[in-house]
Amino acid sequence: MPSSSPSKVQRLCLYDSTELEQVIRDMARQALALLPPGPCALVGILRRGEPLARMLQQQLALLSGQPELPLFALKVKRYADDLSVLHAHTALTESAELAALDLANTQLLVIDDVLYQGHSLLRTCAYLSSLGAQQVRTAVLVDRCVSQQPIRADIVGVHLQVAPGDIIECNVPPYEPQFRIEVVRQSH
Repeated sequence: MPSSSPSKVQRLCLYDSTELEQVIRDMARQALALLPPGPCALVGILRRGEPLARMLQQQLALLSGQPELPLFALKVKRYADDLSVLHAHTALTESAELAALDLANTQLLVIDDVLYQGHSLLRTCAYLSSLGAQQVRTAVLVDRCVSQQPIRADIVGVHLQVAPGDIIECNVPPYEPQFRIEVVRQSH
């Protein structure tokens, strides 16, 4: 009788914290060039987009010599970390803080960790538009280059084309101890 061997998980670190610090600096430079003068705010998609937005917020202040931009967290969820679908429709928790802003006159930069199929970014941009936002830009740490929605990121840290079954994990403090990007592959 043939025995079935258990599947093994392979993890490969693609970017470590030193490399990612440079990626964040590069993203901040791009954001400075993209964001016009005037009122601006950052919107970090929870979970890992929010601490990435904080990193960008700090870098933008260092590079520009200006005070840190306001940052708002927005809870948006579709996938679990293993890419299994949690919600048939992308779940978004409305934000009273964002709704209270004059979004018609505020340039927004939405930050997320991974652009996969595009559902979360599309849902976020549609929500912000419904609140009156006229100018919304997007930034992601990783673009998997397989978006199925009519959305793209204006600022991309790294483009990664991996096998469809592979998972890109962005390990971002405080959720993980080390800032890194890994590819996770199931092997049988």
